[in-house]
Formats: sequence, structure tokens, C-alpha cells
Amino acid sequence: MIPEPLTNNRLLLLLDDSINPKTGKKIFGCQRVFDHAAKQNQSRYPWAQNIVMLGLLKTVKGRWACLPLSFRFYHLKKTIEASALKKSALQFKTKIDQAVEMVFSITEAFQQGTILLITDSWFGNNSLYLPLNQGLGREFHLLSRLRCNNTLFDLPGDVVRKKAGRPRKYGKKMGNAASLADKYHPLAKEYSVNLYGRTRPVMAFGQILMLKTIKTRVRVVWVYRKTQWVALFSTDLSLSVPEMIEYYGARWKIEAAFKELKQDLGSAETQTRHPDAVTNHLHFCMMAASLTWIYASRLAKTPARRHAVSGRHHFAFSDVRRLIAEAAMSDNFNRLFPVPRKSMVNSLVTVLLRMAA
Repeated sequence: MIPEPLTNNRLLLLLDDSINPKTGKKIFGCQRVFDHAAKQNQSRYPWAQNIVMLGLLKTVKGRWACLPLSFRFYHLKKTIEASALKKSALQFKTKIDQAVEMVFSITEAFQQGTILLITDSWFGNNSLYLPLNQGLGREFHLLSRLRCNNTLFDLPGDVVRKKAGRPRKYGKKMGNAASLADKYHPLAKEYSVNLYGRTRPVMAFGQILMLKTIKTRVRVVWVYRKTQWVALFSTDLSLSVPEMIEYYGARWKIEAAFKELKQDLGSAETQTRHPDAVTNHLHFCMMAASLTWIYASRLAKTPARRHAVSGRHHFAFSDVRRLIAEAAMSDNFNRLFPVPRKSMVNSLVTVLLRMAA
């Protein structure tokens, strides 16, 4: 159903979690959750649902978009043990375990292409990479952000002469990401990258090294800005430096997808309590978001942006929603899907019965 889900023969998947604040105390999935992005006038522990979501990253009419595919409600272990959830069949699972389950289920529907999972630094570790790399039975790679204190090693190199014991898995210790960022800064080159809606010049340097946290070779890319730097890593050594920067920059589209689900489609406004009602409503919201992007990809012309914003030229999610609403109100749509009305025969029978009474 999704047209052209692959990008350069890769299935790009986005993984992240978010909170969905609520007011009702008996709403399924709600608990006191730490919000690391809370502002000064907001609570650090709001009453909210914690949602782990997996989405498909693809280009739609020249812009990146995230199509929600699957989700899980994350429950704290103490919440399950101290509430009525203990009586149900709900079992505690970490966010990593939930992410692995979702990736396994989604990849069954997409049998072609190499899988590239794009995450932030919290999910980018061996607990996520190892079970997926061993259990999928196909080529799987990870693209994530490297923490500044991660230690990197040189490649082990060829064994010149035989010695007792196993061969070396890691080469010389190179240092952590922060120290290497200063070392490689003079070697950085300028690349033209499609980043955040336009082609931008980016100073970056790439190197293949060994990363102990996932115990394999990775391509590390340091992206230099005026006063700061960001280090990215990927287990896919065939990715170029511009591709890694562009794909990870497009990771922000999953944050936009959370906003679309909460504000545009009403996931944050609903106050349903029953587990089935809460789950079904979020399923319908995710389905509506994915269908909106699929509708946009099948349009003959690129939708025009209704509200001009400085620095933004591509159309927005609300522009596609407006086109769908206009199409639904047209006469052709009403002919295909007429509004149900009362039958004239039933209305006449009702009038006769009232007269007889």
C-alpha cells in the first residue's frame, strides 16, 4: 500500500519514545513519567502515557516524512506491581524489548531491502543491535548518535605472526569521541547535504573505527558547527558521509510525527479510559497520519504551502489534510460515498403508523 517504501534500496525505520499528557487518573497507560524536555513552567514528572513508536522514513514530494507503523505503551515496573494492571496479563518489558518486537513485526511486512534503524543515543546500544542483527536473518544496520564519552579503537589489522591465544579484536585505543573531535577537526571537509529542507554546506570528517559498545566496526562521522560538534556512527560501512548526515537529520521527522498525532489528529485531547478504547484510538490516529502521507505521495502535483514560514518552502502536514477535506466535500466523493439517509418507504410507514395510533 505504501508506494516506494525503500530509499536507495534501504528500509529506513525511525525509533523514538514520547509522552502524551492526560488529565484523567484512570486512563490506561498513564503514570508519572520523567519529561527531560519540560520547560521551566512545566512539571518534570507529568501524568502522561509513555509511547514507544516505530515509523517509516521516506521522501514525499521532495520532503522527508515519517509514517507511523507501530507503537507500544511503556509501563514502569513499579506501576504494574502497584496498580490494577498487576491483575491483568500485562508483563513488564523494557523499551528496548518493545522496540525489538516492533522491528521484528514490521520487517515481516517489508521483505525487501536492507534495514537501517535510525535512533537517538539512548536507543543506540548493543542491547538493541545484537538481538536484531542475530534474529532478523537479513542485513540489518544501525544509525545513531555517538556519546561524547564513548571510547573508540583502531581496527585490529592483519596478524603478522601467530601467537598463543585468540587474535586481537580491537586495535590501538584512539580515545573518546570528544578528544578525537579536536584531533580530526583540521581534517574536516565541506559537503553539500540536503538537510532540514534545503541544501546546506556541512563541515564533517569520517573514519572507520571499532566501537566496543556494540562490538563491531562502525563508520564515525564528526559534524562540525561554529562552536559545537556532533558525532554520528553507523554499522553500515557503505553509507557515505552526506548520507549519514542527511538520514540522521531526517530523524527529527519522528518528532514531527508525534506532534501530528497529538495536536493535529487529537491523540492528546481524547480522555478515553478503557485499554481497548485507548489503544484503538491511537491506532486510528496513526493510520490517519500514514494515509495522509500516502495520499500526498499519490498526488499529481506537489501541494502548495498555505501559511508562509521563514526558511520553510515545503508543504506541511496540515496542507495535505486541507486537500483531503476539500476532496471529501466534492460532489464526486458524495456520489461514490453517499451520505446515509432514511428510506422513503420506512418514513411513509412511520407516518401511517402514527396516524393509526
